[in-house]
Amino acid sequence: MAKLADYNKKRNFKQTHEPKGGSNDNKSKPKKLRFVVQRHHASRLHYDVRLELDGVLKSWAVPKGPSLYPKDKRLAMQVEDHPIDYASFEGIIPKGNYGAGVVTIFDSGYYEFTEARNAKEFLQALKKGSLKFKLHGHILRGEFALVRMKGQEDNAWLLIKHKDRYAWDEPYDSENSIQQEVKQAGIDFKKDKTVELPKPMLAKLADHLPEGTEWRYEKKYDGFRILATRGKGGVQLYSRNGKDMNALFPSVVEELSSLDKYVWLDGELVIEDKQGNAHFQLIASGEPIPSNLTLRYYVFDILRLEDEYVTDYALKEREELLALLFRRIKKTKIVRLTQILQGTVQHVKAKAEKEHWEGVIAKETNSTYLQGKRSSSWTKFKLRNSQEAVICGYTSPQGSRSFFGALVLGYYRDGELVYIGNCGTGFNTKSLKNIYATMQKQVSGHKPFDEQVTVAKEKEVTWLRPLLVCDVYYSEWTTDGRLRHPVFKGLREDKDAEEIEKEDPMKNEKNEDLITIGRKKVQLTNLNKVYWPKEHYIKGQMIAYYEQIADYILPFIKNKPISMHRFPNGITAEGFFQKDVDTDNIPDWVKTAPIHSESTGKETDYIVCNDKATLLYIANLGSIEVNPWLSTYQKPEHPDFAVLDLDPNGTDFQELIQVAKTTHEIFEELKVPAFLKTSGSTGLHIYIYLNKKYTYDVARDFIELVAQMVQEKHSNTTSLVRDPKKRKGMIYLDFLQNRRGQTIAAPYSLRPKEGATASAPLRWDELTSKLRIADYNIKTMLKRVKEIGNPWATLWDSPVNIKQVLAKL
Repeated sequence: MAKLADYNKKRNFKQTHEPKGGSNDNKSKPKKLRFVVQRHHASRLHYDVRLELDGVLKSWAVPKGPSLYPKDKRLAMQVEDHPIDYASFEGIIPKGNYGAGVVTIFDSGYYEFTEARNAKEFLQALKKGSLKFKLHGHILRGEFALVRMKGQEDNAWLLIKHKDRYAWDEPYDSENSIQQEVKQAGIDFKKDKTVELPKPMLAKLADHLPEGTEWRYEKKYDGFRILATRGKGGVQLYSRNGKDMNALFPSVVEELSSLDKYVWLDGELVIEDKQGNAHFQLIASGEPIPSNLTLRYYVFDILRLEDEYVTDYALKEREELLALLFRRIKKTKIVRLTQILQGTVQHVKAKAEKEHWEGVIAKETNSTYLQGKRSSSWTKFKLRNSQEAVICGYTSPQGSRSFFGALVLGYYRDGELVYIGNCGTGFNTKSLKNIYATMQKQVSGHKPFDEQVTVAKEKEVTWLRPLLVCDVYYSEWTTDGRLRHPVFKGLREDKDAEEIEKEDPMKNEKNEDLITIGRKKVQLTNLNKVYWPKEHYIKGQMIAYYEQIADYILPFIKNKPISMHRFPNGITAEGFFQKDVDTDNIPDWVKTAPIHSESTGKETDYIVCNDKATLLYIANLGSIEVNPWLSTYQKPEHPDFAVLDLDPNGTDFQELIQVAKTTHEIFEELKVPAFLKTSGSTGLHIYIYLNKKYTYDVARDFIELVAQMVQEKHSNTTSLVRDPKKRKGMIYLDFLQNRRGQTIAAPYSLRPKEGATASAPLRWDELTSKLRIADYNIKTMLKRVKEIGNPWATLWDSPVNIKQVLAKL
């Protein structure tokens, strides 16, 4: 049936038991028109309201379910017509299929028109956007209305209960009528991990292609990245950001269904003409596509085969598996293997330019597949500059143009939107209309950039919620960070706005660098070495962090001997501490201080870190942590700081927070300015500034006194005993950090912990139940100092007079 074309297109009836519908639907028309409301626990729980009319079930998806309370105006999104047989459908739609989830009947019965005299008039009312009817169900009874919302997309309606004897006089929730086993079935389905969600490996942009026998090349397609899984639940297509793409490309789903193996595939979906030119703007609309064009899914990698994950295989081995696998696909009209290009870099570039490709991808033949990571093992070289951008608004149309004039574009940098210019070319009449309709759903009236940012033609701009993503071509970046000559390429539904950042090419392909700071030259090495494997953070990122945080960390380590905690092979390999350095084998500008060691009776040459160059030199040695003494090398017996280390020792972190609050209260009672930071590991550190006035013995005794006062108030959960065996399950109030030669992670220092956490100075009002040590890390700390500055800014003005404090006790 033509009426059910959309319904049938979205479903693979070999995999789902949903009724197909057909010619018998109209043969035995009942005297009364049926209605059904089905509870559909899919990716999002919603209810489907369906009214029999014109041989089909007219259908609306109601996210919150129907209500019997007249004041509730429930959003109802009109969806494709369903066959009459669907009125009795209950069951599970398998994963990998459109609408995968659990369907149960919430209510059913028949309905009557309340204003229309017959079905023809009711159909006319449907077209006008105003339906009034009376339901005769077991739960839903009385008069209702479906009204199309003005100024919204055509499929947005409101479902409203009229006031009558069946109406409720209080809020109504459909879920209250659902049995627990029905709810649990939906929850269990969503928890079912038979189809996992793979994540794509990403390529780094470069300004030239790498050469050598270890590299091989392939065409960079101008399409959507699609990951495909073929499992027990059928075929599932995912976009790069995890969106279900099955409904858009059912032909790809059907073709991959001929595979008889459980696989995860990675590839690019493209719409091409006979010359191989891509039509990017059409992809977001999905099938059907114009008859003169062809849909292609070019597969270039495999992540899983049956029960074995093959991501640790070398690329050349994964390609051999792919070749064998593709012999099992019966039809390959759409699904194709990516062609590996032969020849030199010059030959490949010449071919790409001649055939007007988007670009070329270079891959190391021995590289493994790093899920969800961007790696220089995959390099992309673009023949035409392009940039993904967030659509933040649009300007008014000028002259003969309709809908809008230009798009206002931005990208995210350190979590903030950055304005990069307006794009007013690359549109046709159809795309102007479609993009405008899409943008109307996101109108906000609020400027998403900083108010100080000046936007071209700002007085004409209609602001949007920054959620829509597009691709644009451009000629170059201007010196003030704007796109020059941007041309609209197409909308991207396969990417989330938050991941859109400026894509800069890797200009330095070497795994080393020589940087100059003042007159000092710092040789950096092994910059691509992975230090945090789970997050795939590399050594170069760690060094960049210290370069940018230097002004904040240096005041706390100035003139202090540094004990290096080195992890030259990353945090999963064994690290080691190094105090003594060979002064003959370090740059002559690295300051060192010989300090007598009481334990060995010898002099130890410590590095003293007073500038950015030395900080980066230390980081390049693989010293993830910066661990200074609490005293300077000039006055080694008189610490700058005294510290109380709150070690949770495996106890509940919320209890640790309460202990820290008590400590703060005690310091306030003593009128002692105290400063809080996370350890970056599991505990909290509380500093006081002494300004070298007292010896370590005095500092330690004072902190021990405070610790005793804290312990008295938390006698069941804290301990002053150093031996871990004697304080199991107790928070350790460690006052013994205050000793000559003892080190502690400096404020802002990174830690060799999962997530690349940092020891973060805090304000006391941040000590709440929401505090999470993991929230402060290599990615968030730079943004934090930019936004709030230094929470410890007053520390240097607040030296503590211990004798004065003790005199008052």
